[in-house]
Amino acid sequence: MTIVTIGLDLAKHVFQVHGVDETGRVVIRKQLRRAAVEEFFAALPPCLIGMEACATAHHWARRLIDLGHQVRLIPPSRVKAYVQRGKKNDATDAAAIAEAVTRPHMAFVAVKNEDQQSVLMLHRTRELLVRQRTMLINALRAHLAEFGIIAAQGRRKAADLIATLDELAIPGLARIALRELAEQIDACDQRIMTMEKEIFAWHKTNEASRNLATIPGIGPITATMLAATITDPAAFKSGRQLAAWVGLVPRQNSSGGKDRLGSITKAGDRSIRRLLVMGATSVIRYARTKAPGDSDWLKGLLDRKPARLVTVALANKMARIAWAVLTRGEVYQENFCASSVARS
Repeated sequence: MTIVTIGLDLAKHVFQVHGVDETGRVVIRKQLRRAAVEEFFAALPPCLIGMEACATAHHWARRLIDLGHQVRLIPPSRVKAYVQRGKKNDATDAAAIAEAVTRPHMAFVAVKNEDQQSVLMLHRTRELLVRQRTMLINALRAHLAEFGIIAAQGRRKAADLIATLDELAIPGLARIALRELAEQIDACDQRIMTMEKEIFAWHKTNEASRNLATIPGIGPITATMLAATITDPAAFKSGRQLAAWVGLVPRQNSSGGKDRLGSITKAGDRSIRRLLVMGATSVIRYARTKAPGDSDWLKGLLDRKPARLVTVALANKMARIAWAVLTRGEVYQENFCASSVARS
């Protein structure tokens, strides 16, 4: 019988293959070493291959697509429901993937090319360096507090503190330790600037990223993250689906015909959600100072609701506008997008 669907469980060295025919009968179930994967699939006629969207998934998806196969990446959380209870192993994982990939309601992850993965790697590296810099600044402030020196919070305040480090009345050994922390902070600053320089350079060469940057509250960092992550905006039927995918919609706990909405779901990519909320915060910071009519919706919402709730609501709206901009391939137009997003 001809293999029409394959569930491929990825690993570092040993891969598990589970193939079925058009009737759903298992045709092949075997293990493959990493070096034999391409040779095995090159000998197969084109078929549908499902894989979990995990480490190395995009790499193998690109290789199998080049061999003529149709590849779909599934979020691991969607596959879990199809794993047989009490039988968690590579073989059952591959069988669950083969079952999940054929479901009509299944949501798939778009395969990213090497350029998009490289940009996202720049973002992840930058985030790591920012976290390391924050840890170093907190350590510097905590050590100084041991000698009764209380420094203000914030990166700019830390820079002023480092500049006067030699003038502080602290023991010599402590000064040596603090100087090492200060040098590490400076090194992180330089590395972060290098990452941002490369991100900005890619932003200038990518049309989708440039279009996204025209949306109020979205700068080059957020625009490049969105452009590199959302490779196929057509995968979302509407802007509301994109906002739900980012996790900016209320969590539902409805039953018996009664709608109960809680806090946002916080599903999807945490980095995108954080950047959108930060961008929305910068927009509402100056909303009350604008001329009447500039943003009546936002000002009215600020008069009725807490600022943090308004920030999340605006971030949701920004996500829907981003979908409209990506789908149409145009720059942001306030009047045009406002009406289209309301319908999305």
